[in-house]
Amino acid sequence: MKKILPFLAIFLLFANCTAQESKVEISAEKFNKKLADSLGADQRGMKNYMLVILKTGPKDAAITDKKEREKLFEGHFSNMTAMEKSGKLKLAGPFATKNTLNYRGIFLLDVPTETEAAALLQNDPTIKNGIFTVEILPWYGSAAIPMHLKFHHQISKEKP
Repeated sequence: MKKILPFLAIFLLFANCTAQESKVEISAEKFNKKLADSLGADQRGMKNYMLVILKTGPKDAAITDKKEREKLFEGHFSNMTAMEKSGKLKLAGPFATKNTLNYRGIFLLDVPTETEAAALLQNDPTIKNGIFTVEILPWYGSAAIPMHLKFHHQISKEKP
């Protein structure tokens, strides 16, 4: 847990800096009840998510066959697409560099319990086959996070 707290602090700091640098025009309206309700926001504009940290698994180094790894990662991305289409995956991405914590990536899932998050991950072959292990933590963040998906699809020429 002590290792996770610095990661979350850096993540939140980065998210805040990114938001401040944005040049997207935002409405001057102070509060939009319809939008807040549609996003499931509480009085602070926040909501609960499940943060999934993907870590290097015990069999990652042992799976060296290129075709086998490609097949497993195709399944990984397919599962991510399915979670997004079902409205559960709100944010995902790898870490840009290797790190001493063996963190490889994150998912932010819009589900109320760790059990539901774990159930969504059961279909991921990279997790089933030990390339990744996961840590699942309750996380409280902006209810507006899912809005980035609409824009990301408009600016991404390639799909993972």
